[in-house]
Amino acid sequence: MSAPAPRRLSILGSTGSVGEQTLEVAARFPDRFVVKALSAGRNVERLAEQVACFRPERVSVAEKAGACELRERLGAKAEGLEIGVGTEGLDAVATHPTDLVMAALVGAVGLRPTLGAIRAGHDVALANKEVLVMAGALVRREAAARDVTLLPVDSEHNAIFQALAGQRHADVARLLLTASGGPFRTWSAERIAAATVAEALDHPNWEMGPKISVDSASLMNKGLEVIEARWLFDVPPECVEVVVHPQSIVHSLVEFVDGSVLAQLGLPDMRVPIAVCLAHPERLPLDLPHLDLVQSGPLEFEAPDRRRFPCLDLAYQALSGSETAPAVLNAANEVAVAAFLDERIPFGTLPEVNRAVLEAHLAERSGEKLEDLDDVLAADAWARACAREHVEKRESR
Repeated sequence: MSAPAPRRLSILGSTGSVGEQTLEVAARFPDRFVVKALSAGRNVERLAEQVACFRPERVSVAEKAGACELRERLGAKAEGLEIGVGTEGLDAVATHPTDLVMAALVGAVGLRPTLGAIRAGHDVALANKEVLVMAGALVRREAAARDVTLLPVDSEHNAIFQALAGQRHADVARLLLTASGGPFRTWSAERIAAATVAEALDHPNWEMGPKISVDSASLMNKGLEVIEARWLFDVPPECVEVVVHPQSIVHSLVEFVDGSVLAQLGLPDMRVPIAVCLAHPERLPLDLPHLDLVQSGPLEFEAPDRRRFPCLDLAYQALSGSETAPAVLNAANEVAVAAFLDERIPFGTLPEVNRAVLEAHLAERSGEKLEDLDDVLAADAWARACAREHVEKRESR
């Protein structure tokens, strides 16, 4: 009996943390996976190394200058390689003939190409949570219409995905998303408000990019995951809860109507959920360190402190407002986090900006419906402009 053909992969965001780890997993199993397309932003040097190693058919970079640099770096290895630029380049990578698209971009930029991948009929491994945060209803409709499978890469949603295998949707009572609590879990509200960029990026358990690390420190990341879970698993917001678990061993849990609770446990390593998505419905022998429950010590759980971490409640408020409200919250947060990383505003201003923009939107557009991509992009643009105004006011004080 002949071996099955390798699964074809395209990666949106190949030079980011998830993209790099996806390629690492794929490289371990060259008979199982072949990389067909890659997109990067401005890290042309790393993309050139990836192209030389995996020999994809198509790549994309952010700017024309990057495309020229990439050709120069590759030399003869660029022969036959399609190099795209900007939005069109991303779309071309997303729709390139493939079996699975790893959507590993960060932020709103990932929405259009991920929708393109779905409309092309490609299954999607979704690490770019903002896609469902911004346009959950639209993405679900598009995926269902084309019988596309959405595979969650986030460790929490991947844990729920695994726990739900073989279960009936009607039997689910609650989804319990675990949160490490981030670097500020034990800090006072005053100390959190004055946190530096370096402190916010110093996550105790996970290695992540700067934007996600800041979101984890504010618990906005968990708020976005609540929104993502609501759409990914088709449950009402009140059925999604957050529990702080500092050890990051229990990645999430599902409670059923009979009181049974199923959890997925493992060491904090993103290569595991990535491999689950790449090989689904099979499992890959990753040869990673094994979980030792005795050595890992007591597993602790506590309720999140919503007073010190107000961004979490903003996510629930967005879900109860209008269908475009989550896109507004996400956009405001992206602007605020970028300003914080540039040291333009203090950490404590993040929830202030997010709340001000969200409440302004709900005051004007409560109950607004999400009909198409243009609605999402309009809400996103409005929120970014509004958030920039709030940032500039804060700077001028």
